[in-house]
Amino acid sequence: MSPDEERTWGMVSHLVPLAAMVLSAGVLGFVASVLLYVLVKDRGPFVRQHAASSVNVQIVTGIVLLISIPLMYLVIGFVTYGSALVFAFVVHVIGAIKANRGQWYNPPLTPRFVN
Repeated sequence: MSPDEERTWGMVSHLVPLAAMVLSAGVLGFVASVLLYVLVKDRGPFVRQHAASSVNVQIVTGIVLLISIPLMYLVIGFVTYGSALVFAFVVHVIGAIKANRGQWYNPPLTPRFVN
């Protein structure tokens, strides 16, 4: 795979989950990230790292969203739910920009569940 193709797939691994997350209020972003990770993980280390970062962001977002649901009874859950979506949105946009530039990226506040 050429470096241009690797950059493109790295960028796609952030943009597709971002779009799915926005269109589904956060629910389908995880599915899109995992699906892309499975499809592109063997195309090179750069693509694998960006796809794994995308999955890791979605795992953290999913955990916060699940915690937010019962917290909605206390009203704070609405704030944490929205904050998680904004965080994921920003991190995916930054990840897509870095991938397009050919830079490696480890998202902040995101443990490495998937490598």
